[in-house]
Amino acid sequence: MNKTIIVSNRLPVNLKIDNRQLQVETSVGGLATGMKSVHSEGNGIWIGWSGLTEEQLDAELTEKVDEALQKEKCATVSLTEKDVENFYFGFSNRTLWPMFHYFQEYTEFELEQWNSYKEVNRKFANEVLAYANEGDMIWVHDYQLMLVPQMIRDKNPALTIGFFLHIPYPSYEIFRTFPWREELLNGVLGANLVGFHTYDYVRHFLSSVKRIKGLETKFNDIVYDGRTVKVDSFPMGIDYNQFNNAAQEHKTRPEDKKSDLMRKLEEHSLHFGDNKLILSIDRMDYTKGIPNRILAFEYFLNKYPEYKEKVRLVMLAVPSRSNVPQYQKLKRETDELVGRINGQFATVNWTPIWYFYRSMPFEDLIDLYASSQVALVTPIRDGMNLVAKEYVASRADNDGVLVLSEMAGAAKELHEALLINPNNFEQIADTLKFALEMPPEEQSSRIVQMKERISRYNVEKWSEEFMKALYSSAQEPEVQVTRELTTEVFAAMGNDYDSAQKRLFLLDYDGTLVGFKNTPAEAFPDDKLFDLLDSLAADENNEVVIISGRDHDTLGKWFGHKNYTLITDHGVWLRRKGRDWEAIERVKSDWKENIRPIMETFVDRTPGSFIEEKNYSLAWHYRKADGELADIRAKELEFVLNSLISNNSLAVLEGNKVLEIKNSNVNKGRAAGRLLAGAAYDFIFAIGDDWTDEYMFEELPVSAYTVKVGSAKTHARFYVKDNSSVRLILEGFAGSKTVQEQVYN
Repeated sequence: MNKTIIVSNRLPVNLKIDNRQLQVETSVGGLATGMKSVHSEGNGIWIGWSGLTEEQLDAELTEKVDEALQKEKCATVSLTEKDVENFYFGFSNRTLWPMFHYFQEYTEFELEQWNSYKEVNRKFANEVLAYANEGDMIWVHDYQLMLVPQMIRDKNPALTIGFFLHIPYPSYEIFRTFPWREELLNGVLGANLVGFHTYDYVRHFLSSVKRIKGLETKFNDIVYDGRTVKVDSFPMGIDYNQFNNAAQEHKTRPEDKKSDLMRKLEEHSLHFGDNKLILSIDRMDYTKGIPNRILAFEYFLNKYPEYKEKVRLVMLAVPSRSNVPQYQKLKRETDELVGRINGQFATVNWTPIWYFYRSMPFEDLIDLYASSQVALVTPIRDGMNLVAKEYVASRADNDGVLVLSEMAGAAKELHEALLINPNNFEQIADTLKFALEMPPEEQSSRIVQMKERISRYNVEKWSEEFMKALYSSAQEPEVQVTRELTTEVFAAMGNDYDSAQKRLFLLDYDGTLVGFKNTPAEAFPDDKLFDLLDSLAADENNEVVIISGRDHDTLGKWFGHKNYTLITDHGVWLRRKGRDWEAIERVKSDWKENIRPIMETFVDRTPGSFIEEKNYSLAWHYRKADGELADIRAKELEFVLNSLISNNSLAVLEGNKVLEIKNSNVNKGRAAGRLLAGAAYDFIFAIGDDWTDEYMFEELPVSAYTVKVGSAKTHARFYVKDNSSVRLILEGFAGSKTVQEQVYN
């Protein structure tokens, strides 16, 4: 039976050791709640760190931990104190957390911590692989484990893997500063489905993928490593019924069941009937904007002094990462601000800020939510922020006002909240006044609409939608309509090569024999390539053909002295080995005078792009241009060119980061057909990397070994992942009859 494996940094249970006795408590966090139904179904398992380091455990305690977790359908990843320090407190929370929340000044780039992050991610991946079987679905969570998807796929490509990021994904301009940016993207792209809270984060991720990895994206799909990686937004919800039901119960709670906090809140309401409470609940984290919120409240009291002794800010700050210097500094700053403002404004009967620095049980949270007329939720940057949704769900009488930062992911859903810029004290002060004076009818209208939305898309709906999309992504066919050039194919190809009497090699140049360079002029052949082609051509039964879109002057200069056949300009010129050049197509080039000025305007508008002028074509290269801008400009230019040439014998070809316009009756397929005419080749090998080579693949007989470099759809019979494999293949032909051994050993 297939199972679902959940992978997160921490497990949905808390383990504690007291006098060598193990205590197991169920977590009440959003992720634990959200994944409850997924985790409980079938024979699934949750993999994560137990919270106990190797140094805290001996053999007996380790056995107890394993037994306890097995009962909870969990398995632990074993971490040392050093792992926790460098991986969690170090790289995860001193590099990824501040960078992804736009706090560049707090971001550290330490090689030791990065190496620890990789090592711990490998531990998680190995633990998953120990439990995973073909057909299983794996859901990896959050920024601590961004390398895990690809690590799993490297070892077991048949698994279906989802990844969800619970924090914001930063813009390209922020992410590009990360030293190991490509490795992080590779890790995430190991998933079949990548999920974020909002579409803004999706956009930022796609931008990084295009501009750093150079990958093509279509809508929200990324073609990567022969697969389609789907990217989408899934806004996380809350357990709406839990909060709504608790709020209803709060209204009718008997006196003997009331908490101390509830009694104090009721006493406050009794003595200060007109006094309204403004609620602030957060972890003590610099992303939450707590000092800004306090200062904005001070600004409000100064701007609207009539509200002195009429409102109170109730601040609950939950301790978090108290051993990290930035958090210690934040705690000191918060304490000082609260003390200063209370000292400045307090009277005998009134303190403007009630400040709690501690965790509170669920019942106390409900008391606060239910008793506060306004919730002030103003993070500087937040992936979602569930406090905002919890407050709305807890308004049993459909009253109250939510003031929410537009920088929180929840702002994309809670449109009826009063949205503010957390850095604009003037706006916050005015909005607080508006909130405190809002008529009951408007309060109810706003709260009811938000309630309807978050009750429908609750946390279970969130997990259900993600799992449904993950299952769907697993049904996606492979990108290729062809097969990978495997060991078995090499063996068959080697046998055919050995038994053949007359062999033809059709070899594209740029992107195939050599990798792409910043400019075409830089892609000249190296000595190793000459030696390889010379060895291949030395066999009298072999005809080596370089077939390229490059002009015949350039290829003649590079290869004219060699015993190869050359086809240039996409098939305009032919130079058979040992003979002179001959024009095999009659073409005109006077059209270039009309087209060149148009292409030059796109060069001016697209920094980094340039025009390469060939004898019979014009090519607009945009490899060095900004990826997103270049994609837009390429589509614009292609549209403009196609509209201009509709009645001419010209065609626009889309290559690898290049658009080329040339005569439509000229292509590599026609040129290859000329070579085949009257020749009895009993072994044909053709390889190329872009759309210009598709004409060649189509023209050749079905028995030919046609190979595409890259993962795009193709008419070739086989593909290799990149051009690093090309020379290995040719070395196999040139150096030994056992081709597959040359390539794979």
